[in-house]
Amino acid sequence: MASIFAKIVNGELPCYKIAETENCLAFLDIFPLAKGHTLVIPKKEIDYIFDLDDALLSELNLFAKKVAKAIEAAVSCKRIGIAAIGLEVPHAHIHLVPLNSVGDLNFSRGKLTPSPEELKQVQAEICKYL
Repeated sequence: MASIFAKIVNGELPCYKIAETENCLAFLDIFPLAKGHTLVIPKKEIDYIFDLDDALLSELNLFAKKVAKAIEAAVSCKRIGIAAIGLEVPHAHIHLVPLNSVGDLNFSRGKLTPSPEELKQVQAEICKYL
């Protein structure tokens, strides 16, 4: 069965797209830890990030770097944190999270619940820098 991310890649589910290449996709997390929290995924459905071949893993990380720079320019923060946990969705992905403190990258704390309008606004702000 396809993961929720595969359904997004296939156009079966909507997303707040930030950037896309032939092999990678970045979109806003709809339950973010912080404003601008973005998910970066390979379009190919592979469960574990370290099962990606070297070329795709490198491409994914370079793509994430480009997206992180845009988030950093659009959202007030000290830097962008990166996490590849991989337990919540069986599709390799990287979390890019705007940080102001170490505690901002704590996935056990409560998530934000932005409205669709707020997500569209953040999406537009980030995309201006790509």
